[in-house]
Amino acid sequence: MTAVTVALSRELVLDAARARLQRGGADDLSLRGLARDLGVTPPALYAYVDHKQDLLAAVATEHFDRLLARFDAVAADDPLDRIRALARAYVDHALQSPALFRLMFRYPPAPTAGAAAFPPAARAFDAAAATIAAAAAAGALAVDDVGLASMTMWAAVHGVTEVLLMGFAFDEDGADALVTSVIETVLAGQTRALAS
Repeated sequence: MTAVTVALSRELVLDAARARLQRGGADDLSLRGLARDLGVTPPALYAYVDHKQDLLAAVATEHFDRLLARFDAVAADDPLDRIRALARAYVDHALQSPALFRLMFRYPPAPTAGAAAFPPAARAFDAAAATIAAAAAAGALAVDDVGLASMTMWAAVHGVTEVLLMGFAFDEDGADALVTSVIETVLAGQTRALAS
């Protein structure tokens, strides 16, 4: 039997890394294991990645880009419906690939203690924040601080996503009701002043 030689490329290395991450998470990823998966020696990978952190950042970048593509696909014209749709796109993105979602948040969207902002994360956060800003500018939200309103919505939606990823025993309808409740509760707080 003849051995099949695989022509390595950065895309092939990233595909293999993504598959390994989805199976076992970031702790399961090593260049040695990845080389074994690809049938090459570890030094062969260095033509395509500098080190494990480079590989993790590249896969995280792809996953943030996929989240942005989901955001871009939202067609809602009403400002509040757009916020709702983006929030659901975020939850769906996480539930589709929990391991890659967790990898994304090793990289902060804004500077944190000891870490600079990760540009792909910042782009995704900025896209969502722009929707909050547009809703405020259109008079659909009664918020004075768009940055705070954006962070509040993200914290709530990220929180409900983490609850769902923990595996609480929700059926599909229960999970949907929880997500709706979180989104609508935050929007109610951000629109309350409009009703008075």
